[in-house]
Amino acid sequence: MRLPGNKILRIRGWALALIFIGMIIMYAGMFFRSTPWLMLIFLILGVIPILLSFVIYFYVGMISARAVRVQCPNCGKHTKILGTVDYCQHCKEPLTLDKDLEGEEFNIDYNVKHRREKLKSQLKKED
Repeated sequence: MRLPGNKILRIRGWALALIFIGMIIMYAGMFFRSTPWLMLIFLILGVIPILLSFVIYFYVGMISARAVRVQCPNCGKHTKILGTVDYCQHCKEPLTLDKDLEGEEFNIDYNVKHRREKLKSQLKKED
């Protein structure tokens, strides 16, 4: 099973995919050069994902600036963590900022506060 990457990198990947989708839609409009109004519709529809990608890249830049930077214990490189748990950008090692979750199985639900508290209480009951 392939481990998912760091959240910041996954969001950037979606933004890059939107750029290519927009370019493909605009390129498809070139097949309709004989009907200018249809070509214009494809060009406008292609610009929408590119603009959405711009917004996503801006958003990722803002959240990346306030993300917590930690050193990965596995590879020793610095990585940024969004939320309580995340993967290392380089080696995909699960990382956590919560001392109570160290050594526990990685679960993405630890990033949501009410789910994290529920899972922590279940872990304490098991012990």
